[in-house]
Amino acid sequence: MATELTWLGHGSWLIATGEHQILLDPFLSDSPVAPVSADRVEADFVLISHGHFDHIADAVAIALRTEARVIANVEICEWLGRQGVINTHAMNLGGISRQPFGTVKMTLAHHSSMLPDGSYGGNPCGFLLGLPEGNVYFACDTALFYDMKLIGEAGVRLAVLPIGDNFTMGPDDAIRAVQLIEPKRVVPVHVNTWPEISQDEHAWVHRVLHETAAEPSLIQPGDRLVL
Repeated sequence: MATELTWLGHGSWLIATGEHQILLDPFLSDSPVAPVSADRVEADFVLISHGHFDHIADAVAIALRTEARVIANVEICEWLGRQGVINTHAMNLGGISRQPFGTVKMTLAHHSSMLPDGSYGGNPCGFLLGLPEGNVYFACDTALFYDMKLIGEAGVRLAVLPIGDNFTMGPDDAIRAVQLIEPKRVVPVHVNTWPEISQDEHAWVHRVLHETAAEPSLIQPGDRLVL
């Protein structure tokens, strides 16, 4: 069965590949745009890019309920352990982990990372997932950086990029990111959750079509993509 990716709003995704369900940055029950609450999702794996509330809010509850393996940096895994989550896999920037669904590479992200209780959250990251159909790059929360070109050299079938501005790169820098990564397809996220990150995503898609070689996909929370 082909890999399906469901956008759960903001920076949250559910990835169904083979027999596995992978949840990325679960921010659901308190999200103003999520199509589902945290108690309604199932997961075998949970990926966490950094410690901010809007990316980790439901991770503990979901991990304890589903017994999913949580993949995150060392500091976040240690913090989760103090919350009772013991099924974790710690990584750090540049490392690759082989999991039952494919590979996980922890990529650079220029952002910050403090956990909800004020604890140090370690280095923020993105994820390059090696899935059966190809590589999917989740930039997660980040500014533009030139080494995105190196990430793209691995061959990226789908890039998921923030365009909201203010807390991450905005539309202009996200266009430059597409030009550096050169993915086959690109999806804008981390946008229109709150007024501070409100953007015209239709205008951005128009720019992708005219300024890059990528195929843009504009979806709404709850919509699915087939890889």
